[in-house]
Amino acid sequence: MATYNNERTIQPAEKSPSIIAGVRFSEIGKAYHFDASHLPGLVVGDYVIVETTRGRQMGQVMVLLSPEDAEGKRDYKPILRRSTPTDMMNRRLWTAREVEALINCREKASEIGGFEGAKFVAAQYNFEGTLLAFLFSAEEKLSTARLRSVLQRGFKAKVELRQIGPRDVAKLMGGMGACGIPRCCSTFLTDFSPISIKMAKAQGISLNPSEITGMCGRLRCCLIYEYEQYVEARKQLPKRN
Repeated sequence: MATYNNERTIQPAEKSPSIIAGVRFSEIGKAYHFDASHLPGLVVGDYVIVETTRGRQMGQVMVLLSPEDAEGKRDYKPILRRSTPTDMMNRRLWTAREVEALINCREKASEIGGFEGAKFVAAQYNFEGTLLAFLFSAEEKLSTARLRSVLQRGFKAKVELRQIGPRDVAKLMGGMGACGIPRCCSTFLTDFSPISIKMAKAQGISLNPSEITGMCGRLRCCLIYEYEQYVEARKQLPKRN
């Protein structure tokens, strides 16, 4: 006699494929990876809100990857949500206040003193105006506690002062390079590579500082562009003379 099993076999729910989004927070900046698996329909170019070590930030999705293609660690923070029109409007409003905030910071630094060798180059609000960062450069490490305390009393946002290097200053300021075209760092370089004097030597470039130094006072980023090709070519070429 045939027997029938009336129990229904329950199939486990299919897990949605993981998607990693590369999110950039500035027009020419490094992309950071976040988990976007819970946001179906997300496309490159969308703006999203993410949680970072510096609070909530708005960024633009530049690339969508599988976990295997993404670089770095495998445990990615999830994107909080897509940006709304209100978020976009708030960011424009706070961005418009950055110049005024920078002027205020320079005035306070001049009044307090001790910042004669510092160059305040930018003020940056986050998209909701809860964080205000002042970026400055200086040859030596400066104590900013007093200035931060004074600025904090004048702004509702949390105030931070960040000391940046000369290459970062050049990236923010823009301008023309020694070659006569806009600086690489402010047009397409999203990250700075280590540059050494041996790269100039390997390419037979004059070691005159004016020939190998960029507008930032550091070795030119372009010294690395053809370095590997020179190294490989020298392995195959006969020795001089």
